[in-house]
Amino acid sequence: MNVQASSVMAPPAPRSLEAMQLPMAMMRDILIKTMFRMNLDLVSDISRAVCLPVPVTQELVDMARSQLLLEATGTLNANSGNEMGYQLTDAGRARALDAASQSEYYGAMPVPLDIYRQQIERQSIRNIQITRDQLQTAMGHLVLPDDLLSNLGPAVSAGRSILMYGPPGNGKSSISNGIRDALGDKIYVPRAIEYSGQVITVYDPIVHSAAEDDVDDPNSLRRTSGRFDTRYVRCERPTVITGGELSLSMLDLVYNPTARTYQAPLQLKSTGGIFIVDDLGRQAEPPQTLVNRWIVPLEENKDILALQSGEKFEVPFDTLVVFSTNFHPNAIFDKAALRRIFYKIKIDGPNQEDFLKIFAMVARKRKMPLDEDTLVHLLNVRYPEIENVYANYQPIFLIDQMISICEFEGIPYQMSPDLVDRAWANMFVREEEIIH
Repeated sequence: MNVQASSVMAPPAPRSLEAMQLPMAMMRDILIKTMFRMNLDLVSDISRAVCLPVPVTQELVDMARSQLLLEATGTLNANSGNEMGYQLTDAGRARALDAASQSEYYGAMPVPLDIYRQQIERQSIRNIQITRDQLQTAMGHLVLPDDLLSNLGPAVSAGRSILMYGPPGNGKSSISNGIRDALGDKIYVPRAIEYSGQVITVYDPIVHSAAEDDVDDPNSLRRTSGRFDTRYVRCERPTVITGGELSLSMLDLVYNPTARTYQAPLQLKSTGGIFIVDDLGRQAEPPQTLVNRWIVPLEENKDILALQSGEKFEVPFDTLVVFSTNFHPNAIFDKAALRRIFYKIKIDGPNQEDFLKIFAMVARKRKMPLDEDTLVHLLNVRYPEIENVYANYQPIFLIDQMISICEFEGIPYQMSPDLVDRAWANMFVREEEIIH
């Protein structure tokens, strides 16, 4: 368990409508759209849907009543603690439909961007101090050179950008995932934020893993409302991993013209966590162009986004960016771009000793018995053909290939020079086989 696991301060629940710092008309419209769409009539149910404490929800209901958009049904529901029921008036239904035509958004009240900024500071990725033990534990399943953790640890603790480069198949992606696992603590991710009257959804179940201990009991009236602002979801620090599919447009706000709402771009969803750009150099856009897009965020800890109207605004940039490439940095960046990436870490292939450690570890996991003659054949006959260049992926590849052959031939798992030769043939394409 990490020492910082409980150090993040939770966002306090709002105590009044005024404390929400949202436009009153916006809150009222979200309330009546939510009641209309979800067919709710009890304040306790409504408070769960809009993610506000019951007293604040009651305040909002009373405001809508004073505007003749809601009315009390006049009946107490015995199954719900004798709560008064409320329903939309004709004017309320008309207003709900009109509001839905302007924005389909309903449910959790958004968090104003300025309030969210405060929470980002409380849980900043730059507040984290990773120890050697934490990093070693998170990467215990990897066989790494001794000096790698010494270089990686300070880089992660600084929360600044990291470039990992080196030949393919040596675990750059696995190391990126290990960095994520080392973080270990929980942060609070808003379901949606508000800027200039626009709603931007942030929480994304694909990116964010909600902490199990905060899953709400649908039958509980109390829920978690007393412990923190439930407009946020308590999550693991997020990790966004992109590869060759990354394009500049994925770093812009996504506007849904039907719902008339926005979805946060990937880097905003990764706030407080890690953004991994894997396989840099394989994207449609040149690496230099992609890195140029990150220069302001990396240097100034802020990003610039634009609404449909063209209005630009600043959002905090609180993300550890990890670039990973198989190309030499000088081949894909100019010196100015390289200067802006704080840490450059070369990930080389293993030496022969580490290769054998990985081979033995994989064989044990796969329940494949080791055979000395096969290893001698591999090291003395096969590897000299490729100038004894070892890669971390090769043991897994070779052993899995031998397992497939054994299963096909109906024989017990075993390795032999013949089987490893058959596996080796699938690992490389000979130059003379390439069709011009």
